[in-house]
Amino acid sequence: MTEEKQKPKEDLIDKYSINVNNIIVEISIIAYEDKPVAQYAASITNISDTTKLILEKIRQEFVTKVDMTEIERSEDKELTDIKSRFQHEIRNLINKYFPKTDRKTVDMLVNYLIEENLGLGKIEILLMDPQLEEIVINNHSEPVWVYHRKHGWLETNIKIITEARIRHYATMIGRDVGKEITTLKPLMDAHLMTGDRVNATLMPISSKGNTITIRKFAADPWTITKFIKAGTTSLEAAAFIWLAMQNELSILVAGGTGSGKTSMLNVLGNFFPPNQRIISIEDTRELTLPSNLHWVPMETRLPNPEGKGGIEMLDLLVNSLRMRPDRILVGEIRRKEEAQVLMEAMHTGHSVYATIHANNAEEVVMRLTNPPIDIPKPMLASLSLILVQNRNRRTGKRRTLQIAEVNASGDSRVIMKLNVQKDVIEKITESETMMETLELYTGFTRDELEFEIEQKVKILQWMVKNNIEEVNEVGETLAKYYLGRLKLE
Repeated sequence: MTEEKQKPKEDLIDKYSINVNNIIVEISIIAYEDKPVAQYAASITNISDTTKLILEKIRQEFVTKVDMTEIERSEDKELTDIKSRFQHEIRNLINKYFPKTDRKTVDMLVNYLIEENLGLGKIEILLMDPQLEEIVINNHSEPVWVYHRKHGWLETNIKIITEARIRHYATMIGRDVGKEITTLKPLMDAHLMTGDRVNATLMPISSKGNTITIRKFAADPWTITKFIKAGTTSLEAAAFIWLAMQNELSILVAGGTGSGKTSMLNVLGNFFPPNQRIISIEDTRELTLPSNLHWVPMETRLPNPEGKGGIEMLDLLVNSLRMRPDRILVGEIRRKEEAQVLMEAMHTGHSVYATIHANNAEEVVMRLTNPPIDIPKPMLASLSLILVQNRNRRTGKRRTLQIAEVNASGDSRVIMKLNVQKDVIEKITESETMMETLELYTGFTRDELEFEIEQKVKILQWMVKNNIEEVNEVGETLAKYYLGRLKLE
């Protein structure tokens, strides 16, 4: 008698639903005993298996009736016309197979088939999940991978059927924004209309297959309350940063890829008063500030295929100084010229906030003062704080690793740092340079400044307790604080 093979143990660790064009998709996060990573399983719940079989028959009938190469060759306006025509064709086929279906259900089935044939297929489901940060297609033989806000990297139950389909998706994305990806130009950086950043590569450059990497635009942006609730930063650290922001001190946010630099930059935007003009400059729009702010977002632009019409970050930086900004937000410092303009802006009284790739405060100073950026060290004195963000690759947790001030000689001095063992941010020394600067410009004593920090901790505690965490709610609450109208219940 043969021994029956035991099924691997599975554990449901999360479950929720999303709505994709009236198609209800159930998401399950399942940990399997025999697999090193959990699975992200997407299942359409309001379309039965029988209906899916009929829809597949409709899809095949539809494909035989239309010229799919027409889509490949079409321009934007033509594509809109083609989609309208195809919608009509699909609607007729659905009415043929489902004659008694109500209009709402027909519309839902039309959307399903349009996305399967003319859109990004099941990738559309992933794009609509607000819990996902990254979507990765490595090749047609592997499942699609995702990076989940709560659960880190997950393998999905979605596969792209052929390398040709992956290439087709990349071509579609590029065409929508005037980019192309071909055998001669096998690398593409682009962004979707939603603001999601896309990178695509073609074989044989990526030797295992064609790839697409989508970094999702945060429709539900991080705020200081969410940061505190998630343990990304502490109440005391947040209050200290708020004091610096309120008094218009410049801050640089550092960290590695995926550490939460842009999220922290977005959080800094929560502390801006509504009576100041803010200019933000990014390569691709990622920041979302409270709607009550006087905010002008600006984006760089790549040159067209003839090499004309490009607008670089340096162009926008120089231009922003002529726009009477009170605060300047910059997506990322990469070049010497950008860093020089930013430092000049700080020296001329502008408050500047930017991100830079560096793993700790000391490394920030090294990067800024050595080639290729090569800023004279004394110039760094106009920078008040360095915030270092870190993602623990073992646990997936994002945390504020260090808060450091910059002294008169341009060296960094760490004031707070993360105790990794306890997962808490601890004060390791008292601030000197920043507090001296605030004493000089505000006229407050050291005790009065410490009292300000204590009051800010209480306000932040109240915001956390009352779940004031959406970006506009946070903006309105802080506006009331600046106007002296905030009453803690």
